[in-house]
Amino acid sequence: MTATASPLPDLTARLLRLLGPGSVITDPVRLRTYECDGLTYHRATPAVVVLPETAEQVAAVVRECDAAGTPFVARGAGTGLSGGAVPRTDGVLIVMSRMRRILQIDIPNRRAVVEPGVTNLAITEAAAPHGYYYAPDPSSRQVCSIGGNVAENSGGAHCLKYGFTVNHVLAVELVTPQGEIVTLDADDPGYDLLGAFIGSEGTLGIATKITVRLSRAPETVTTLLAAFPGVESGGTAVSAIIAAGIVPAAIEMMDALAIEAAEAAVRCGYPAGAGAVLIVELDGPAAEVAAQFTRVRELCLSSGAFETRTADDPAEREAIWKGRRSAFAAVGRISPAYLVQDGVVPRTALPQVLAGIEELSARFGVRVANVFHAGDGNLHPLVLFDDTEDGAGERAEQVSAEILALCVAYGGSITGEHGIGVDKAKHMTAMFGPDDLDTMQLLRCAFDPRGLSNPGKVFPTPRLCGEAPGVRKGVHPLVASGEAELF
Repeated sequence: MTATASPLPDLTARLLRLLGPGSVITDPVRLRTYECDGLTYHRATPAVVVLPETAEQVAAVVRECDAAGTPFVARGAGTGLSGGAVPRTDGVLIVMSRMRRILQIDIPNRRAVVEPGVTNLAITEAAAPHGYYYAPDPSSRQVCSIGGNVAENSGGAHCLKYGFTVNHVLAVELVTPQGEIVTLDADDPGYDLLGAFIGSEGTLGIATKITVRLSRAPETVTTLLAAFPGVESGGTAVSAIIAAGIVPAAIEMMDALAIEAAEAAVRCGYPAGAGAVLIVELDGPAAEVAAQFTRVRELCLSSGAFETRTADDPAEREAIWKGRRSAFAAVGRISPAYLVQDGVVPRTALPQVLAGIEELSARFGVRVANVFHAGDGNLHPLVLFDDTEDGAGERAEQVSAEILALCVAYGGSITGEHGIGVDKAKHMTAMFGPDDLDTMQLLRCAFDPRGLSNPGKVFPTPRLCGEAPGVRKGVHPLVASGEAELF
């Protein structure tokens, strides 16, 4: 830690007394480590970073922020993809990475109690010797933290069958925006406040202890890779599988550009000439999986698949999944920069929406790679651009906005599992009217009436007359001047 001139000198001094110099960062160079999350397009250097190790320390920091009227933002592993953990230049960033203990693996009650900095995969690794696992599995599961998963209600490939984070969290201990430590439990009577907290993106408080449900590991897992000429025939296979009454553990699709990126990065060895690949994973009792596999393979072939491969053991399955799990990072091999989008459409609308994305790509001259959870219609278009080219970022953002509008037009949503964050706050009005947003603000204000907990996320902020949509860094001028209020 290097002490330097801070815009919040009094508060910083109190935080240093509370946590000690080894847990408070004010050095400008080190602060830049935390200026963005996984969506690097949005950046802001925090005024101060703190690294608490206990819930009591988190509560003490929040109480100091509340007393000073200073905004604060919680950050887990920083792998979020909607700018949900982008800090405030005038605020405190509370980094939870030192709270990473697995406190209990309770097999008789099929639950685990963990601190928020524990990685998603670490929970499964701790439960595996007992024959259990933690079901939600974002592609970043090796590094993303469970606290961030709770904040964003994260999903993953297997959420088609098993549901999202909200379906697997039984209780959360949290620090309120006033600095109280309270617990929300799924068994609490009355309103589902636990459900409201999960996915609230840090606007209702900071999780400090999480109790999750453990699931029994399936008897058998089989993974099928099917190669198609294009996404249209792959989409036909998805609809046919679901229509047959089969609910796979996962159905994932990658288009030609995403395959090209994955091959360049990890040499996953997918079938040559594939315009799209479909990964279908089946799990459950051996006899049931065997019967479903035969039917799924038939449906893929009848929909146009020209090659299928099967994996039954963990090593073979990992080889198939390698390309899919690396796809986001792999795109860096074929493009200097890119935006990751996250929208949802009804499964039956996939062909039309994918065709619409292709048309947008051609119209704007911007390449778009598609990697998505085909089974639940959760798209992840990767909008590629060269950030050294004037205007390229703006064009990419416009394409992203048009894709989200397309999702909404087909009855979908502007997010499936990445949250709203700062990236999509301006698009909330595409889905919600003023009354809807006011109702959400009433709930937020019940937890955080002063609006200090992760402000500027989720809700659209006012814009100056004539101001063009785009990325804004820092506090809005109207808010800074006191002419507008940010809830």
